[in-house]
Amino acid sequence: MPKYRVGIVGATGYTGSELVRLLAHHPDVTIEFVTSESQQGKNITDVHPHLLDAVDIRITSVKDILADEVDLVFLALPHGVSMNFVKEHGTDKFITIDLSGDFRFSSRGIYEEWYGTQHIAPSYMEEAVYGLPELFRDKIRSARLVANPGCYPTSAILALAPLIKHGFINPTSIIVDSKSGVTGAGAKPKPGLHFPNVFGNFSAYSLLRHRHTPEIESMLQNYTGYSTEVLFTPHLLPIDRGILTTTYSTPKKAVSKDSVQELFYSIYEKEHFVRVFDDPPSVKNIRGSNYCDIFATYDERTNKIITVSTIDNLMKGAAGQAVQNMNIIFGLIEATGLRHIPLNP
Repeated sequence: MPKYRVGIVGATGYTGSELVRLLAHHPDVTIEFVTSESQQGKNITDVHPHLLDAVDIRITSVKDILADEVDLVFLALPHGVSMNFVKEHGTDKFITIDLSGDFRFSSRGIYEEWYGTQHIAPSYMEEAVYGLPELFRDKIRSARLVANPGCYPTSAILALAPLIKHGFINPTSIIVDSKSGVTGAGAKPKPGLHFPNVFGNFSAYSLLRHRHTPEIESMLQNYTGYSTEVLFTPHLLPIDRGILTTTYSTPKKAVSKDSVQELFYSIYEKEHFVRVFDDPPSVKNIRGSNYCDIFATYDERTNKIITVSTIDNLMKGAAGQAVQNMNIIFGLIEATGLRHIPLNP
């Protein structure tokens, strides 16, 4: 029998529907409610037909949920909206895993500078734990509020953290070059995401001011203790899901291809969802899974360490990682409900 009750606030977007898909057959939880203000009253399968015969639950308004119905709530809400929910409900009645960026920083000033909006629940920013299990698992276990990481930061941080932590690279002047499928922009239609603009196209966006830049820098510093400077450039790929991130950094000590690769194997060999490869990975090999695939090498000619990492932005970059965090909090085997083999082709 399932042991825990969960709810999903904002279940009709891409990450919300992924959460429903993952939790529907999770052996240890039941979905008690899903909410949407625009789709309330409908069945979840009316909005997401792919869930037919797997899930039968009616969408309600967030105003109608009862705090004592659940042990944990996932917030699959836009940035700037989740903070309203947390301010209203607090963290005493149930655990909250927030998939927005509202609680990823401990500093209100950094959030307001990069997100361009006032934070109305700053007292909870210090309480929130950054939900990247491979780095902050011990803190996640006892968390009441988890800030699920951004998709780009997940791919970059997992590739850079071992190098900085173990003194392999200069933590400043790091270049992070990332490419993402269009689902990373959310389900709401936007002019730049129309099929004619995306198909057969490839473009950079949000140069110099992407809000994931300070997230990458601050979480690397929190984990390693070193102040980090990152030049981050995101690109839009003409695919629906998947992220490929390449990083370039300068060694601060003598290294070799073998020593760089051995570092990653030793750090991640016992992790459920980080796979270290001898060759650069591709997005096809992580599609629909919670894996992060990483390749690392050293180029003697330019004296640069290069990493290539791939994730599914809706899985390890969002819903999959949120379920991974839930498993840790509930004391379950971390991979429960997440052992999906990637879809290829």
